[in-house]
Amino acid sequence: MTTPIVTPVRPHPKEIKQVTLGSGDITVQDLVAVARYGAKVSFSQAYCDRVNQSRGLIEKFLEENRLIYGVTTGFGSNVTKVVSPEDAETLQRNIIYSHAVSVGEPLEHEIVRATQFMILLVLGQGFSGVRLEVLKAIASLLNHHIVPFAPGDGSVGYLSPEAHMALVLMGEGSAWYQGQLLSGRDALAKAGLQPINLSCKEGLALITGTTSVTAIAALALYNATQAVKTADIAGAMSLEALKGTIKAFDSRLNALKKHSEQVQTAETLLRILSGSEIADTYKDYRLQDALSLRCIPQVHGAVKKALKDAEKNIVNEMNSVSDNPIVYPLDDDGIALMGGNFDGTYVGMSADAMCVAMANLAKMSERRIDRLVNYHVSELPDFLVVNPGLNNGYMIPQYTAAGLFAEIQALSHPATINNIPTCAIQEDVVSFAYNAARKAYQISTKLEHILAIELMTAAQALDFHHPLKPSPATGEVYRIIRKQVPMLTEDRLLYPDMCNIHQLIHEGEVVKVVEEVIGHIIL
Repeated sequence: MTTPIVTPVRPHPKEIKQVTLGSGDITVQDLVAVARYGAKVSFSQAYCDRVNQSRGLIEKFLEENRLIYGVTTGFGSNVTKVVSPEDAETLQRNIIYSHAVSVGEPLEHEIVRATQFMILLVLGQGFSGVRLEVLKAIASLLNHHIVPFAPGDGSVGYLSPEAHMALVLMGEGSAWYQGQLLSGRDALAKAGLQPINLSCKEGLALITGTTSVTAIAALALYNATQAVKTADIAGAMSLEALKGTIKAFDSRLNALKKHSEQVQTAETLLRILSGSEIADTYKDYRLQDALSLRCIPQVHGAVKKALKDAEKNIVNEMNSVSDNPIVYPLDDDGIALMGGNFDGTYVGMSADAMCVAMANLAKMSERRIDRLVNYHVSELPDFLVVNPGLNNGYMIPQYTAAGLFAEIQALSHPATINNIPTCAIQEDVVSFAYNAARKAYQISTKLEHILAIELMTAAQALDFHHPLKPSPATGEVYRIIRKQVPMLTEDRLLYPDMCNIHQLIHEGEVVKVVEEVIGHIIL
């Protein structure tokens, strides 16, 4: 058996119970730990010190009545309108009221939590001029599991969903608490918290930047990273069940393409299939297989390269300052720098690339599903059921996979190439990165469902190879599937089976049991 490659393995987000901001760069795993699994958020002393220093500067600027966008001026094209220091608080309240105009279904709870986490991360860099009290209030919402109601439709890049979230800090809007949707004031009161009044710069800071874009993209990236590892596993199981040859994964062949991800994927497939009686029996059965089996290293490898590139951009953005204006400290003073760090194009283009990458995974998986259930090519019973005709078996889940792939195709059109000017042409170029990130998030979930169908059908196909045994790695996947999904002998309701396997993928259990056998799956 191939010796497992020993590489540092990041902790699963479920294992991270607390994330302290200000003690170094934050990872995607940290964000998922807070957003999805409820890890607590705390601040280091360095975090608190730099926030307080930045706040001191913004108050100095206000005292001196310096002309600063969004502090002593209006917003957007209203930058030409001067606002007196006496009206600074009213200005910040008004920006929240006027911008809370997104519509449609509310964002998923984990997206709202991830966005709030990103707000803490960005504003805590010490260049935004907000009070520490405001950031502590946001952390309290996270730590008390108060989730603001934020409609998800109608944002061109940021602003509106974040404004709905900010309403709850003020005791307005709506929020979920302990399973109930309450008014913002009631949700705070039930958790023993008090609303706050926003002061100068704070309303603008809470809604400006790439916070929601980066939050959604990071969640999509995490899902996609688990999905591509799962796709390697599902592809290996399908090849095993379809009497495929492992010769296409020969290291000599794959090394001739100068892409390390392809070489590593081929090695991963060999490690997954090592010890398989089925694969060993049929390694010379065909000269070569269909492309959905033969080209797994090439296609999955290209997907991994795209995700690695996206991760670099997303993590860089997570640890960047995307506010405007920037409160920049000097020796004994400071300056307000006004620019465009709020633009989300880096993350948006990466999200668009992730959409295309995940669409290619879905394309491969759907074709393998069809081969598994298609008796014309599978050499297995019709639709993988013992008594076809009376029973439809796994005929229709392939339809589901095809439908999901069609939706993924439509969602994969890049969003960041679009443009609709806003704000009286002051904002004449719009990133639409928010749309790109949301598409990537939606695709990641649809992809997980397609992979669940492939694993379900591959497990059923392996049953027809008895008494030949699968590999130790695929055998473990078969085992955890069969704990929840029995072999299909006659038609039954398949929806629960598909959901159960989807949950195994989403929670990383499929990857976990395989990595316990073969070692870390490298991207």
